Amino acid sequence: MSKDCECERHEIHRRLIWLVVALILIILFIILIVWLALRPTKPRFILQNTDIIQFNLSSSATLSSIIQATISSHNPNEHVGIYYDNLNVFISYKSQQITLPSSLSPAYQGHGDVDAWSPFLYGNTVPIAPSLCEAIVQDENAGLLLLFIKIDGRLRWKVGSWISGHYHIYVNCPALLTFVNGKASGYSPSLKFRQVSACTVDV
Repeated sequence: MSKDCECERHEIHRRLIWLVVALILIILFIILIVWLALRPTKPRFILQNTDIIQFNLSSSATLSSIIQATISSHNPNEHVGIYYDNLNVFISYKSQQITLPSSLSPAYQGHGDVDAWSPFLYGNTVPIAPSLCEAIVQDENAGLLLLFIKIDGRLRWKVGSWISGHYHIYVNCPALLTFVNGKASGYSPSLKFRQVSACTVDV
């Protein structure tokens, strides 16, 4: 094979490689333009209700609680669907987790759709720091208790037939409760949820 033919073959290969690279870049650029045009807005979560079934602070610095939280999610996007995967919800008090995580059922949320979950959250004789015991007593005296219902999980965006990879989602819902009878102990519910609460959402 002559040197000219070999050079011509290398040139053809080089051009094919550059053509493939150019096509890939064009496709990625089109995806980027579509993504920016349909840039998804993060979902909106609302804490609708919190039922206190048990909230018992013992003298041995342990807290037992059974709480049912009703949380709704709204997809505000007109052209983007949302897949919710591996969502876990739990309750914290002053940054300490006081219930075990409960898994929420996976869901697909279409354009403008609303979904709701009502999980039961359990914390059985959870050890808490003495400072938190004192804080609960202080909240009892003040007549108010602030808990946070939190959701930790992953979601995927859907645009047409294209589905994105997983994104981390973190939801934080404040639940302001009132001590009805001025007691924080005992197995009878003594707390009442005050009002619907908007949640902060990080994606």
